[in-house]
Amino acid sequence: MSLLKIARMGHPVLTRVAAAVEDPGAPEIRRLVADMIETMIDAPGVGLAAPQVHVPLRLFVFHLPAGRADGHTVPPSVVINPVLDFYDDEQVLRWEGCLSIPGLRAAVPRRVRIRYMGVDCEGRPVGGEVDGFHANVVQHEYDHLDGILYPMRVTDFSKFGFSEELARYPEPQAA
Repeated sequence: MSLLKIARMGHPVLTRVAAAVEDPGAPEIRRLVADMIETMIDAPGVGLAAPQVHVPLRLFVFHLPAGRADGHTVPPSVVINPVLDFYDDEQVLRWEGCLSIPGLRAAVPRRVRIRYMGVDCEGRPVGGEVDGFHANVVQHEYDHLDGILYPMRVTDFSKFGFSEELARYPEPQAA
């Protein structure tokens, strides 16, 4: 396994719609997933989409470590060719950052509850109904597959700035 270079905001790969993965079990996809998980943990981050490592394919990895996961954890996981379903229009603002936009954070409106589906490298179905931080992470990574960076979702730029400055403030109020 090896660490991959993370594309930063401004690189065109981050604003393109990614292509479907044709063979989730292909050796190069398995290697990419392993390298992405290693890169995500090293960064450190909670999610990483393939376009962020210069690969325009529809897959992302994520994990929910203890202390960041609304009371539950999820080990490093992959979602290939994901699909999202929204239950309703209810949204919440959460501070969000991105490995492709180092040092900055913003209050981003996200759906409270979602359902996501995809497959893993074995072709097995993955996903489920999630809420809270888990739902936030999945929506953020899914956006990368459609060429959307979180600043494109910001509705109040007074809640966008450097992480060390914003860390002094509580969670933003609901959208």
